Amino acid sequence: MPWKWYDSTVIDIQEIGPKTRIFRLRIEDDPPLQFTAGQFVTVDLPIHMKRLRRWRSYSIANPPDNSNIIELCIVYLEGGLASEYLFHEVKVGTEIKFKGPSGTFTLPQKLDHDCIMICTGTGVAPFRSMLLDLQQRKAFTRAVHLIFGTRYQDGILYQEKFEELASQVANFTYSVTLSRDNQWKGNKGYVHEIYMRKYAQPVSDRVFYLCGWSSMIDEAVIHLWSELGYDKSQIKYELYG
Repeated sequence: MPWKWYDSTVIDIQEIGPKTRIFRLRIEDDPPLQFTAGQFVTVDLPIHMKRLRRWRSYSIANPPDNSNIIELCIVYLEGGLASEYLFHEVKVGTEIKFKGPSGTFTLPQKLDHDCIMICTGTGVAPFRSMLLDLQQRKAFTRAVHLIFGTRYQDGILYQEKFEELASQVANFTYSVTLSRDNQWKGNKGYVHEIYMRKYAQPVSDRVFYLCGWSSMIDEAVIHLWSELGYDKSQIKYELYG
């Protein structure tokens, strides 16, 4: 799908976690933006003279629905030019130009394999888009397992929605693990411990989708490929930084 430049307006900003916000953008162009769940857009922010220093890419967190509204889930990074602008200057009514959609970190239209989605922090954004798209298309034809990791309980993003989805869809499983919260009664530690335990025996119709910081993805690839013996074609990922 080719990309183009779009004009949009911020219509809502919501705090959903520590230093994490959802920015909802209404696209002013017609016809509506067409994208595939899991894709991203690249915003052009007025933060530098050079264009490549102004561009930042963010996954679309909502499913395709022809609404011409997209949601971006963004975490504040101390000292980052984009973070300073988005969190301290952008408000409802701010105009933002972006290009897209881009990316191939997507699911097939019809699932022919089990999907294990592994993420940390705002790396959950493309998975939210995928999962809500599967739900509205009634396309949960195979097992889907979302494994989300963060440090503390207040950093669990979209928890209520994913728990609701798990209660409604038999093929969907949702796991959360926290690495530093001693008060947490659920899984403790890192995401690797969950999938290493549950999917230790490789099968050919299982694909792992990884999204988050490069250190998490690098470690996961080593575990899945070198240690457990999954084929590289069964490991797909999207890097966040």
